[in-house]
Amino acid sequence: MNNLINRRSFLRRSTAVCAMSVVPGRLIAATNEPAAVSLDFPLMDLHVHLDNSTIEKVLDLPAARTVKFGIVEHGGTKENKYPVVLSNDAELKARNAALGGKPVFKGIQAEWTDWMGCFSPEALAQLDFVLTDAMTFPGKDGQRVKLWEPRVEERVEMRDKQEFMDRFVDWHVEILSKQPIDILANVSWLPAPLAGDYDAFWTPARMQKVVETAVKFRVAIEISSSFKLPRLPFLRVAKAAGAKFCFGSNGRYPAMGKLDYSVQMAKELALKRPDIFTPAPDGRKAVQRRFPAARPKSATKT
Repeated sequence: MNNLINRRSFLRRSTAVCAMSVVPGRLIAATNEPAAVSLDFPLMDLHVHLDNSTIEKVLDLPAARTVKFGIVEHGGTKENKYPVVLSNDAELKARNAALGGKPVFKGIQAEWTDWMGCFSPEALAQLDFVLTDAMTFPGKDGQRVKLWEPRVEERVEMRDKQEFMDRFVDWHVEILSKQPIDILANVSWLPAPLAGDYDAFWTPARMQKVVETAVKFRVAIEISSSFKLPRLPFLRVAKAAGAKFCFGSNGRYPAMGKLDYSVQMAKELALKRPDIFTPAPDGRKAVQRRFPAARPKSATKT
């Protein structure tokens, strides 16, 4: 039996543990319905997976009447072990065709550093956005390590946790600066050996380094309602730096659209429409801005 925990199982357990989470001044509880909100921008959940479901079932959920979903599937080489991994143009186009005509945004959750070689720039430009995270990390042997799996210390040097944290922040910077992504998801998540000391490891200087890189490369920061992250101090640094934000449930059926934490943080930060990421029009997507071959001929440089 494979003793590795896949990300889906990990997230199920994490969501259960985080069903109630304390934030400054109040207690947030996860609910079965989208939070009642008074925001000046429409609600979008841009981190939705169709695992164990169909687009028809998802769009029949009550949340779909008040939240627009962005449907993502893992994208990259088959070395990435997930129930479904899109690995070439044909698979990506087939997925997009299945979502064609549906009132959703189409995205991928890019995996590792070699995902771009799986797809043509033109095929990636058909997406509304590309999302990724920093949770898969280079191990001692240079191979990919899923930091949420047990006994991660055996494959990633963590004897000096502060030194590991510096490498982890540099990994965020590398992803943000070298990959044509629109959204960084699960921002400020920490592996289990560090998670209990979040405030000690996410120092102001480390927050600033990640945030400044995200702003420089016009990458939105996800406010994750599954992990209840980033915490408010990190989000305040991002808001002060002019970052864009988006909401994500990382939802599997029927949990998509549950955005209580995201909405609460938006209220704490007094976020307005200009602060919120919206999938860019053709010619201005990250893959088109950073890879001219993907840019339509009529588009001007941005």
